[in-house]
Amino acid sequence: MLLVGLTGNYGMGKSIVLSQFEKLGAITLDSDKIVASLLSEAEIIEKVQRLLGNKVFDENGNLIKKKIADLIFKNDILKSSLEDLLHPLVFEKIEVFLKTISDQNAVIVIEVPLLFERGYEGRFKRTVTVFTDEKTTLHRLEKSGVSKDEAMQRLQSQFPIEMKTMKSDFKIDNNGTIVETMSQVTEIYKKLSEEARIGNH
Repeated sequence: MLLVGLTGNYGMGKSIVLSQFEKLGAITLDSDKIVASLLSEAEIIEKVQRLLGNKVFDENGNLIKKKIADLIFKNDILKSSLEDLLHPLVFEKIEVFLKTISDQNAVIVIEVPLLFERGYEGRFKRTVTVFTDEKTTLHRLEKSGVSKDEAMQRLQSQFPIEMKTMKSDFKIDNNGTIVETMSQVTEIYKKLSEEARIGNH
């Protein structure tokens, strides 16, 4: 099997590209969804409470994800501490999932937003970065209800996208239409599938 890390900066279309890989036949995992499931576990909630305090919870004791984001994107130490807590657990879940896959020719694409920031690229055989220019990113995020200030705060907490595209095995330009993006994903998936097949024979 071929393990592929998919990344890109906030609002640049990682999730869209992940779904396109899935349509083509890749096995896909979204690490943000794994984080969301972890944050529903009592033991994890307790650890988050010790780290971030009660202000990230509503009156019913439920985590408010927007408050978590507001807090950690203004405090690098808290952000790193939360990542140190959650990321090892995410990779544990991924490892468990990988053991269930019997198809040795499978291409497995895992969306990892902080792939390069946290030095996780060594966990993957290949890496893919999705990119858009800043104007396109901000425009799309604004249409989805994210303010420019919030978007810039998140973007500035990540490595420059140019650095990520340089470090990646493949890059996908998501500035255009869905059709144009899908064309690039299809071409990359063909290469990854061939590599997965040849690697096992």
